[in-house]
Amino acid sequence: MPPQSQVKENILKFLKSFPGVVRILQIAFGAGLWVTIAANKYEGSIHFVLFVAVLFWLFTLALFFLTLLDKQDLVPLLGGERWLATNLAHDVAAATLYLPAIGVMIYKTERNSFCNIEQYTHPCLYKVYLTAAVFACLCCLAYLLSVIYGACRKCRGEQTLTVSPQYFHSSFLYKHFMTPVS
Repeated sequence: MPPQSQVKENILKFLKSFPGVVRILQIAFGAGLWVTIAANKYEGSIHFVLFVAVLFWLFTLALFFLTLLDKQDLVPLLGGERWLATNLAHDVAAATLYLPAIGVMIYKTERNSFCNIEQYTHPCLYKVYLTAAVFACLCCLAYLLSVIYGACRKCRGEQTLTVSPQYFHSSFLYKHFMTPVS
């Protein structure tokens, strides 16, 4: 098989895998969060939420493209056989920091709930904060899913982020849910 078609096949395989889909969701939800906040007036503790959202959006984007292009071996100290542990540490840190970010967004949403009536004519950030709180929750959920997946793979002694096709076809899920019923 020519190298270009092999690269294309590996990219498609990663994009269809669980880690690939979850990384895409993390990137989309993270972008939704920081764009929602940055497009509106914000102050105080919202700066922390914006910091967490942008920081982990950038890190997740970098991890996604390094894994997508299969270039994780080029990362000194963190790549190669440490790539699963690196991704797991990133996901744990992200989920941990998203929890207080969710708390900040819920607090700000509740503080601005007074202006959620039609008769209120002044600018109101209630819907912005509510939207940002939802995006923060979705981000945290996506990172928690990634933590569970990475921890399960790490506990089995694996060092790669993605599942090989041979493993997938012999797995419980494939045998019970992916085989045609006769």
